[in-house]
Parts: sequence; C-alpha cells; structure tokens
Amino acid sequence: MSQVRVLYLAGSGRSGSTLVTTVLGQLPGFFAAGELRYLWRRGILEDRPCGCGSPLADCPLWARVRADLTDADPAGIAARLAQRLRLRGLPALLRRRRRGQPPVAGHPDDRHLARLYASIAEHALAGGSDGVIVDSSKLPPYGALLGSLPGIDLYVLHVVRDPRATAYSWRRRRPLDGRAGDELMSRPPVGKAALLWLVWNTATVRLWGGRRAPGRYLRVRYEDFVADPAGTTARIAGFVGASPDELPFPTPSTVRLTPTHSVAGNPSRHRTGLVDVVADTEWLTGLPTRAYAVVTGLTAVALNRFGYPLRRPAARLGADPVVTPSPATRQEG
Repeated sequence: MSQVRVLYLAGSGRSGSTLVTTVLGQLPGFFAAGELRYLWRRGILEDRPCGCGSPLADCPLWARVRADLTDADPAGIAARLAQRLRLRGLPALLRRRRRGQPPVAGHPDDRHLARLYASIAEHALAGGSDGVIVDSSKLPPYGALLGSLPGIDLYVLHVVRDPRATAYSWRRRRPLDGRAGDELMSRPPVGKAALLWLVWNTATVRLWGGRRAPGRYLRVRYEDFVADPAGTTARIAGFVGASPDELPFPTPSTVRLTPTHSVAGNPSRHRTGLVDVVADTEWLTGLPTRAYAVVTGLTAVALNRFGYPLRRPAARLGADPVVTPSPATRQEG
C-alpha cells in the first residue's frame, strides 16, 4: 500500500488550528481536510457544509470520496470512535504506547479510516505521493490512532495557544457551523476549558514530543504564527518536506484565502479573500480576574514549558491572535 502523508494538527480547541489549516490549504500539494474525525457524523450524517460552502452531499469532491466508502457505517463508526477516543482512556493509551503497542486498540473500523485517507489522496491530491493531507482533528488519541494505521505517513504539528486566550475564546457566543436558528457552539466553563487545554497539550507532548518521534513532531505557538505568518508557514511546509515556490501572503500580515474543502471545525473556515492577520488583545482586559487566576492556576505547570508568563501582560504588549477580515473580505461577504 502506498503511503499517504498526513500533517496532523494536535492540541486543544480554540488554538487557531482553523486558520493554520486554511492557510496551509493554499499551498500547492496541500489539502486542507479539516477535522476528519467528525466526517462520519457532522459531514455524512448531518450534511453540514463543506469548506466550499455546499452541503457535503453536494460537494463533487466529497461525493467521489464517499463513493469509495459505501460499505462503511457512518453512524456506527462515529459512535465507536467517540468511545475509543474518550478522555478516560488516555492513561491506558499512554501505557500501551510505552510498551510499544498500538496506542489505540485496533478495530474493524480502522480499514474504513485508512481507506478514507487513501481516497482523499486519490481524489484531492490526484494520487500524488508528494501531496499532504492537513487534518486539524486536534484530539491526540485520534492522531495516535492514525499513526498506527497502514498507509499513513504521519507528521504532527502541535499548535499551542495561551490558555487564557483560549478560555476567553470559549466564552464567546458563536453559531454552530451549518446549523439554522440559535444553536451555538459549546461554551465550557473556564475551569473545564483550562483542564482540557492542559490534558490535550500535555498528552500531545507525551505522545510525540522530545525524542519520541524524531523528525515527526513540530510545535508552533499560534502567537508566533500571527507575528510571522509567512515565515511560520514556510517552516511548517519544510517540516513535511515541501518547499512551495510562492506563499499566499501579499503583505507580511495579509493572507489571500481561496475556498477549501475542509470538514467541520470553526465557521471561520469559510472565510475567503484578503484577510489581515492581527493581534487581538481583548482577552487581556476582557477575561475577569478570577477567571484569569483559575486558568493560570490550573495550567501553571505547563505555562513555562510553552513560554507563557504567569502574570497578565499589559494589553499593549499582549498577543491574543485572531483573524480579522480586511476591507476586501468584508466586501466579498
């Protein structure tokens, strides 16, 4: 079986992975697949929109991929994946990894997962072995599962963002992608958001950091990505052995985005046109003192590892990166 190169974005939610994935999807030979672990439920069963804007069932690309998966049971795969990847199974997963065993126990569903990535490579990358599938599923156990599948050549991009910024981002009211009415994305309490940040980022390091996966693990802080998007994008591309002739940055702080075919994820994955990448320091003043203290206390053990201060920085020096549309983006709607 030929190898499919997969760049897996690991870490916690609200880390900026949607922007990083979309930017990488602009590079020749890169396919921004989005959060593929959600394909079975959110894409196939719920028919939420593709990154191109069409319902997944109406997207010609995903129609070709789905034709290769007709013998799969989307509802069953989605339910079983949720069970296989649940948080309570993380200690056992890490023990299995230390013993040299597949971190996630095998299951007949795995042949459908392997076929999914092979089909994407065939239809989205013209079967080219030099192409890269960018999967922003983030959950470390799913990345560990992918790494054990036949035909998957896994690279892990660990995207980290200040936990106080992510906690503040989770507080914002955002509509659920592809849902009508007033249904919103989940808004966990700051304590839960902090613990999830700590668990998933620590698990990512435990699985691939240090000498555990030499040449296959790269950590990038989202704050650094925003400070130098072109340079960081080039660094990520080089990490997977690519050297694009041109990057999608007309200016050092502006990126040109065209539609992708990403699955699930933040609604911002639909943004196209010229987009300014700027630092938004709203969380520095907007996150209440008590919430800041709670998040800092729960994540203090990892803050220094990732280069974040304990004390609240001055707003003028902060760097809580988000993407804001330039006038060109607003005109395109």
